[in-house]
Amino acid sequence: MAKITLAAGKAVEPFWHLFPFHFEQAQVAELLKGMRVGTLDAADVAATQAAAAEAKKNDPFGNDPVRHPGLKIHSTHPCNAEVPAALLTESYLTPTDLWYIRHHHPVPDLKGQEAAFRLSVDALAAGGKVLSLSLAQLRALPQHEVLVTLQCSGNRRGDMNKVKKCSGTSWGQGAISTALWKGPRLADVVALAGVAGPDAANKAGALHVCFKGLDAMAASVPVGKALGERGDVILALDMNGLPLVREHGAPLRAIVPGHVGVRNVKWVGEVKLSPDEAVGDWQRGLNYKVLPPGVDSAAGIDVASLPAMQEASVFSGITGVEDAGDGKVDAKGWAWSGGGRGVARVDVSADGGNTWRAARITEGTDQAPGKEWAWVFWECDEVPAAAISGKGGKAHVEVVSRAVDKAYNFQPENAKHIWNTRGLANNSWFRVQATIDAAEK
Repeated sequence: MAKITLAAGKAVEPFWHLFPFHFEQAQVAELLKGMRVGTLDAADVAATQAAAAEAKKNDPFGNDPVRHPGLKIHSTHPCNAEVPAALLTESYLTPTDLWYIRHHHPVPDLKGQEAAFRLSVDALAAGGKVLSLSLAQLRALPQHEVLVTLQCSGNRRGDMNKVKKCSGTSWGQGAISTALWKGPRLADVVALAGVAGPDAANKAGALHVCFKGLDAMAASVPVGKALGERGDVILALDMNGLPLVREHGAPLRAIVPGHVGVRNVKWVGEVKLSPDEAVGDWQRGLNYKVLPPGVDSAAGIDVASLPAMQEASVFSGITGVEDAGDGKVDAKGWAWSGGGRGVARVDVSADGGNTWRAARITEGTDQAPGKEWAWVFWECDEVPAAAISGKGGKAHVEVVSRAVDKAYNFQPENAKHIWNTRGLANNSWFRVQATIDAAEK
């Protein structure tokens, strides 16, 4: 039912194509014939398209890609959209058109200009040189595949808003997605500019690698992560086995595994080694800085001196709960830890945290130790539930998940003590309300 309602009032085709097995069953096509309502009048279609084209002319966002209607859109100028919970764990690799979207500006469009594109690589700060590389030259380098989950730093800000209003998009749990990325290692690209690895860069005084996108967005990561062999940082040309799409950074995107989403700069046009962090609000401003819980304003605070968010913490979410009978529930969801630490365990409770049941990790267990850049999926059966309210033969219960990573970091119980004015890094226990049959309890 949750999947069906996603398409309510919308064209069914985009949702239909999410599940290709429909096309393998002839009887499904026959059933659909009797459900046909009619055919849109061609004149109405043409008029709608003409009006849309006219509206685009003076809109800086008018050339943005068309988004999948299944996404939960929070804003369109710029686009911020998350994956609905009902679809979040349907596929271990998030379908590209259902990937969460976090933009700061209109989406750059290089269609027809790919041959003229050049990546600027500036290694002067580390004793190297400046290079200009084409996409063909980047593809000629050894290609490296890396399975990576990316998550917006504000994921679950909506839950933090329940404590006290924060600034920014009120995300649910869906500002997270996973893909298989492919492209040259950043270290190999920088080596062409005469800098062989992080030690050489550090000795020369270059402590950061700065990325600048074609949309003018800039961010940086420490040189040890960026150029280290275990960092797995790449400049992605492909996503999920196909060339990168505009929406997610084409023609070139920085992939910084285990770090917060903003460090994975899209539409990269410049890579620069520097003694200092990238310049801009996304690195030095308040946007990705976590202030203490009691501080509502950055007035009087030297924000630039605070550390920018880099490695992510440990998180989990619940994407489905079913009544298992006898006062118990079955639950499923996801969990992820930044820094490549991996998830050691996911605990689930439906009685206020008085008792816990360890979930089964169903996908994502085959990642290399210390380089566990992607999420895991989990399921937990017959979790004893305690009603928090009830009416009409139904009992309402709260189901909770908490993940533990392999450094034994635990999710905190609530967001009260980690609240911050920007609503960042909410990794408190994930909570969801569910309804079960009280008569069975």
